[in-house]
Amino acid sequence: MPTVSAEDSRQAASLVEQDLAALAHPYTNLAAHQRTGPLVITRGEGVRVFDASGNEYIEGLAGLWCTALGFSEPRLVEAAARGMAKLPFYHSFGGKAPAPTIELAERLIALAPAPMSKVLFANSGSEANDTAIKLVWYYNNALGRPEKKKIISRKRAYHGVTVASASLTGLPANHRDFDLPLERFLHADCPHHWRFADEGEDEERFASRMAENLERLIVREGPDTIAAMFAEPVMGAGGVIVPPATYFAKIQPVLRRYDILLLADEVICGFGRTSNRWGCETFGIQPDMLTCAKALSSGYVPISALLVSEPIWQAMVVESEKIGVFGHGYTYSGHPVAAEVALETLRIYEERDILGHVRQIAPVLQGGLRALADHPLVGEARGVGLVGALELVQDKRTKASFAPARGVGAYFARRAEAHGLIVRVIAGDIVAVSPPLIISAAEIQELLARLSRALDDTLLWLRSKE
Repeated sequence: MPTVSAEDSRQAASLVEQDLAALAHPYTNLAAHQRTGPLVITRGEGVRVFDASGNEYIEGLAGLWCTALGFSEPRLVEAAARGMAKLPFYHSFGGKAPAPTIELAERLIALAPAPMSKVLFANSGSEANDTAIKLVWYYNNALGRPEKKKIISRKRAYHGVTVASASLTGLPANHRDFDLPLERFLHADCPHHWRFADEGEDEERFASRMAENLERLIVREGPDTIAAMFAEPVMGAGGVIVPPATYFAKIQPVLRRYDILLLADEVICGFGRTSNRWGCETFGIQPDMLTCAKALSSGYVPISALLVSEPIWQAMVVESEKIGVFGHGYTYSGHPVAAEVALETLRIYEERDILGHVRQIAPVLQGGLRALADHPLVGEARGVGLVGALELVQDKRTKASFAPARGVGAYFARRAEAHGLIVRVIAGDIVAVSPPLIISAAEIQELLARLSRALDDTLLWLRSKE
């Protein structure tokens, strides 16, 4: 246990009191939090973070899937300081632009997995996807197709929490009592083979059925009313759902057949998470638009981007000329300090061959997760690259989940923290793992050992209640 001074203990207790008095926590049971209080994190180093009492944790989700270069990269701190000293703020309204913002846009176009024409910046994945929704509608108005406005997402998808992007999101908790989703938003099948395949149905036949069902949805709604489909290469917050073999190869021809745009949400997958720079490259996706965020700056400062293809850009030009202005933008779009940090992040990825490192160590994580599939609580272990999940189940044979009221996932998360590991339990009792891309093989082994101890603790707790 770390040695903590009396003053440090007083400061930690004060932070807990301040938190309970002033801060509302996202994605938290607010009533339970009032009883248990926060875990106050005060500093980070490499793949680890430390709480106010000095306890150390491996950050097994890279914060929120984002801190690719860990929590103490000095070059990103220096880039932020340089940017702040040179130009602490400027905007891109009215034809103006900060120099680093221009450079970053050019860099992203060069790195894109499919031909792209222009970049629009924002501050989060939610905002980038919200912007994409608006552009889908703007594009079809420019083409004289005012009825072609419906947008398809998927059940258990996650695309954000703004009113529009939360309508794309396919998770009940993001809709319930928020009066969502809005009209025009449709949700196709979740492509999770283990959970939703028919008996004896292999991945390719399951993917064929997903494509057939998608086409039925389009025909039923009317192809002339469907504008776009949004898809994560790997569905992150919905449970780290890796698409079945041939899935994207089968659904993309359906979309092209009916002139439906495809937007790739690379907010989690982009910049190396799946062992390629883009999830699009891993799964053979050719998008018309692409959103990215999170690892774009390694999470050090808020920034996101939407990349659009040339046909969409040309429609934007025509429509803005007709109206007299392109009436969209955020005060902090392409903030110069955020752009400086993002540019430095991209340089580090290349100079240190982060992709090569991920490809070398990803088998350690994936092999370790699959070894845990034999645990009595684990129904499925899945993942790709440096992202994975363990789905906890009550019955391995039937795949029956635990009743939410039992709080199994929450108990597991607490035991993981007790063993010095922070993970995230999502979409029921699914344990998501997505460590910083700089993690070493030895650190992955330690992460897996702590994960295993938390599983054993949870099993003992459940058996004590039988």
